[in-house]
Amino acid sequence: MGAGHAHRLYRPGHSPVHRLPPHTKIAATFAFVVVVVSTPREAMWAFGLYGVLLAAVAGFARVPAGLLLRRLLIEVPFVAFAVLLPFVARGERVDVLGLSLSVNGLWGAWNVLAKGTLGVAASVLLAATTELRALLLGLQRLKLPPLLVQIASFMIRYGDVITDEMRRMRIARESRGFEARGVRHWGVLAKSAGALFIRSYERGERVHLAMISRGYTGTMPVIDEVRADRAQWSSALALPLTALVVCLLGWTL
Repeated sequence: MGAGHAHRLYRPGHSPVHRLPPHTKIAATFAFVVVVVSTPREAMWAFGLYGVLLAAVAGFARVPAGLLLRRLLIEVPFVAFAVLLPFVARGERVDVLGLSLSVNGLWGAWNVLAKGTLGVAASVLLAATTELRALLLGLQRLKLPPLLVQIASFMIRYGDVITDEMRRMRIARESRGFEARGVRHWGVLAKSAGALFIRSYERGERVHLAMISRGYTGTMPVIDEVRADRAQWSSALALPLTALVVCLLGWTL
């Protein structure tokens, strides 16, 4: 994990949020998501306040609203699932614009949309303000099992390698005049997928041998030992602690 690795999700910057140690941001994001999930779905105003808190963090981090909204599109499948809930759920029904909808389904859809959107937004802000290498170091600093950290590290790196290999193979096919237009071209795509698997496997073998030849014994060396002082922890935990106050009010009011 000593090698640098820039990722497309990261947005370089020098904001106070960018400068926080990665493990403090990971802990704060996880705590915030737990608080959001623990909030009763009936406290609709609480989710509005959570959105304001995330907007404030995005402002401090100088993450544009357009970028945040575009990356929220990843939750479209969950939105589709939530839209179907009022139609398929059972229980008491209510008429809305001439449609018979389930009351429990409406609450369930709201629950999924509100909590899912806030969780995804928090994750997007974490990825946009923290380098991938720093995230892995932060997980290690939080005492996540080293084997899991290594698996995540290799998975992310090889994901980019395989994506780049797919791009080169696509360019090679197109340079030879190939365009997949129907079922009769599926054979070529299947052969390309097989070749991609073989190339990926062979590259993994070569990388593993190179690591062993350089003294790899099952643990990755840590070059940068990142520590956080009390002030940095206080700044990072301001978000989940404020959200916790809102959550407690949601249960009591």
